[in-house]
Amino acid sequence: MAIVYDKEKGLISLHSRNTSYQMGIGPYGHLLHYYYGRRGEGDFSYLFQYKDRGFSGNPYDANADRTYSMDTLAQEYSSFGNGDYRLSACSISGADGEGILDLRVDRVEIFSGRSEPEGLPHAKAVEECETLRIFLKEERKRVEVELDYILYPDEDVIARNARIKNISEEALFVERLDSLSLDFSYGDYDLIHFSGRYGMERLYHREPLQQGVKHIASMRGSSSHQENPFGILAGRNTTEHTGDCYGFALLYSSSFHLDVERDSYRGTRVSLGMQNDNMHYLLEAGEELQSPEAILSFGDGLSALSNQLQSMVKKYIAAKSPLPYFPILLNSWEACYFNFTGEKIIELAREGKALGMNLLVMDDGWFGKRDTDFSGLGDWVTNEEKLGMSLESLGHRLEEEGMHFGIWIEPEMVNEDSALYRAHPDYALQIPGESPIRSRSQLVLDFSRKEVVDAVLESLISCFRSVPLSYIKMDMNRSIMDVYSHGVNFQGRGKILHRYCLGLYRFLSGLKEAFPDVLIEGCSGGGGRFDLGALYYTPQIWLSDNTDAIERLEIQYGSSFLYPIQCMGAHVSQVPNHQTGRVVPMNTRAIVAMSGSFGYELDPKDCSEEDKAEIHKQIAIVEELEPLMKEGSYYRLSGYGETGGYTPQSEDRVSGKRFTAWSFVSQDKKKASLSVVWKDKNFNGANEILYCKGLKREGKYRLRLLLQGGSFQDEAFVERLLERSYSGFSLMEVGLPLPEGKGEYDSFLLLMEEI
Repeated sequence: MAIVYDKEKGLISLHSRNTSYQMGIGPYGHLLHYYYGRRGEGDFSYLFQYKDRGFSGNPYDANADRTYSMDTLAQEYSSFGNGDYRLSACSISGADGEGILDLRVDRVEIFSGRSEPEGLPHAKAVEECETLRIFLKEERKRVEVELDYILYPDEDVIARNARIKNISEEALFVERLDSLSLDFSYGDYDLIHFSGRYGMERLYHREPLQQGVKHIASMRGSSSHQENPFGILAGRNTTEHTGDCYGFALLYSSSFHLDVERDSYRGTRVSLGMQNDNMHYLLEAGEELQSPEAILSFGDGLSALSNQLQSMVKKYIAAKSPLPYFPILLNSWEACYFNFTGEKIIELAREGKALGMNLLVMDDGWFGKRDTDFSGLGDWVTNEEKLGMSLESLGHRLEEEGMHFGIWIEPEMVNEDSALYRAHPDYALQIPGESPIRSRSQLVLDFSRKEVVDAVLESLISCFRSVPLSYIKMDMNRSIMDVYSHGVNFQGRGKILHRYCLGLYRFLSGLKEAFPDVLIEGCSGGGGRFDLGALYYTPQIWLSDNTDAIERLEIQYGSSFLYPIQCMGAHVSQVPNHQTGRVVPMNTRAIVAMSGSFGYELDPKDCSEEDKAEIHKQIAIVEELEPLMKEGSYYRLSGYGETGGYTPQSEDRVSGKRFTAWSFVSQDKKKASLSVVWKDKNFNGANEILYCKGLKREGKYRLRLLLQGGSFQDEAFVERLLERSYSGFSLMEVGLPLPEGKGEYDSFLLLMEEI
């Protein structure tokens, strides 16, 4: 067994391939945290120093022992009211507002496999995983808390969740129920988190922890463009190559919090879970509340940590594409926005097919009274007058053109100018007697109510039942504000938002069940709901509404610390770019989009003959590299990005201010791609060198130029680089000098193959 419980010592150890995690039951029954890091054997409880700390209280049953305080000891799952003044993982309140909760270990169970939380995303069960379940109880027997630690030993990942049950005869309120809490007694750490805004999501930020609390959260009813439910705790000198780092991510698509507290004795606590601000979740007698699941991993260097997390997500969390082919799609949005007919869609498909694309996606504007974003949402009936044909006929016409058919929906939203809203205004989240907050001229449907979810789901199933669909893009284009449900007696923001998220997951499950052969892509104004909870249902998510290739470099960079590259929706768009006006070479746009689920966001008839020839070449390269990008390991080869704060001194050999570089390396290390995009042009600039990763140290490799955006300043130098072979040691340790382009935003894509 990889999980070992020494009952006599009260010592519990979880061992994966490269890591160990250890906790213990203290002398008064509290669950204490001892160690998490590189794999090792032994009892690590000796790390605890028991000291009498002033103004830190002691459990009543500790009597005269002032050295034992929950305020200073590292714990597994702290509770509010046990003498710990730091952030709690769990807190409750009664009808009178009293909220003392002192959780002690009741019993411990270990079993093979895992149980699956109903209605919530979770890491899938595999034969080698084991579960540690710890039952915590309060002395007054009001609540019982179950903590699950599911060990995936081959992935060096632990999945964690918590369940609270009201075992009293009175209603209680859950104020906080974290999925994960992790304490460190020692160490100086940086917090790496991924914040941004609409159109620039998941930007890399690294900052040293100081005494106090760093609170990262979304209160928007979704994981949001502004924050992401993922973070990394890294040692001060940790780099891409080496150093302790801990990654933690939540499988949840609604409001959340990530808190990191540095206490007065240099201890660090990480807490991650669904929203705790205004949670106030009513828990009736006998009722349970299951937290979302979180995953946790330790790595030696940020590259190793990313590869572990990405591997875990690919294998056991993200949905698998049901399509028997690799979709290279053409989306209609930037080609024609709302202004199209069925014949225009067929024309786009015909042009795309001639260039090698195989999937045409009809975006917003095909249903109800929908020529602008002021009306029509909620009315999932084909606008045959606008299309000039039925949806079924359009699908079959596309089949005749040799193209698969995809379509856009936004099922969680409603316009006031719609038949649905006029018939059922109570279906929307809005406070009685108050004017609602609009966003994008729309309101949010109350997916916390089963009847609302069922009504929307049935209307879409009825609309699509006879249509030959291969792909659905599911969007959500606003945050939630007016949290009031007409379907429940008790109004609590936390309860409604959590039930909304469960309703969303039920909708996605129903859609997948109705159309098992259709690929569903998630979207929320681009990356506003880019999280592991969404990926559990949708194999890919539109990364950002910002299609500017140069700005996408930074978005893809931050996202890569957790999310597999093939999950990121990435398209080649038109120039000047519709969001920024930037002009970038066609092949540079393609090289950037190849780090994602590849497609096009343009009108082919606007492309020059030269660009059309390049599109043919790009698609052939994508098809050649598909296995490498899907199954290979991903490496960031340039620096931390312009928003990254500071860089540890030990990372000085990694550049990236002038360029962004990355690579995919096959599992057998015989093949690797190398992508480089120049971001800045300098007069008489310094030479730049790149250090590859993940290759065979003693292997011999030749370089092949697959694609080039722009032209090189020194073609002869490039020819010399391509003529010779290199050892893996040379490419990784000695480095590869980078040829610079003549123009702005030039780029190149190389294939490194073992000989």
